[in-house]
Amino acid sequence: MSASAPVRPGGRVRAAKPSPPGPRRRPRSLVGGVLLLVGAVLLPLGLAAVRARTELTETDGYVAAVAPLAGNTAVQEAVVHEVTDGVMAHVRLDGLLRTVPRAERPAVRRHFTRGIRQYVTRQVRQVVTGHGFPAMWNGVHRTAHRTLDGSLTAPGRSAVTLDLTPVVERVRGQLSHNGMGLDVVRRVPSAGVRIVLLKAPDVPRVRALHDLVLTGARLLPPAAALCLAGGLLLVRRRRRALIGAGAGCAAAAALLAVALSLLRRRTLDALPAMVSRPAAGAYADALTDPLLTGVWLLIGAGTLTGALAAGGPQAARALRARRAARGADGC
Repeated sequence: MSASAPVRPGGRVRAAKPSPPGPRRRPRSLVGGVLLLVGAVLLPLGLAAVRARTELTETDGYVAAVAPLAGNTAVQEAVVHEVTDGVMAHVRLDGLLRTVPRAERPAVRRHFTRGIRQYVTRQVRQVVTGHGFPAMWNGVHRTAHRTLDGSLTAPGRSAVTLDLTPVVERVRGQLSHNGMGLDVVRRVPSAGVRIVLLKAPDVPRVRALHDLVLTGARLLPPAAALCLAGGLLLVRRRRRALIGAGAGCAAAAALLAVALSLLRRRTLDALPAMVSRPAAGAYADALTDPLLTGVWLLIGAGTLTGALAAGGPQAARALRARRAARGADGC
């Protein structure tokens, strides 16, 4: 019997109380908690960086993301509007108006311009809603993404455009079956119609963002994993730490979803009036939906982890007690 053990009057030894945690464990648990918090914040940021890297550097991934837009009504109407404007910009009626009295020329010009525009619009819409448009759409975006990749990885300030020349060429083929259609499109230059996606002065800023995304995609996921693992190893109460880590990851992912929604709204509000809001919104959704899916999966995983850590031990004990009771009843 130890000399330091307390003895009750009856000669029985009273169990000694456990000693309070030493002062060294408190800083260790504090560091573990900080690591868990940092890991919970870095995990959704790493997810966003990885998704952004995929869309910026992988042409196939980008084309797969925007391919469904070929059947989107708002996007189709935006393409019809752009191609029609591009064709009409080269329509000249001066030769036709020479035989018209000068006073009547403005009215005649408006009349003919309206009729030609309606005719061209119908032809363009037939092309855009036809079976061959998805292949043209994918090819146009594949070329644009390769141009973007070259602009972001090489020095210089080359603008990035969406070249709709294949659509114009298909419209030219349809219009060439009659004399008026051939006269309308023959003045359209070989460059066709281009939609500017990235202006030349904005290339350096986007290039810096591109480099930041690549660095984040490379560093953030392993940093988040190391922080979460290190935090769980350092804390004393790991079940409580799991609950906090799961809740933290879910909360950080939810904040990222809110931030993406606010960014989408502000970006659409800042667009020029000439840009179709429904079409731009469809583009934004196509590019961010895979990321939002990952965010919601992260929210679900974090919530499930916290719930299992909170209720798992009690449920396991209740299950063992129920099995023991059934075994006793069987005996």
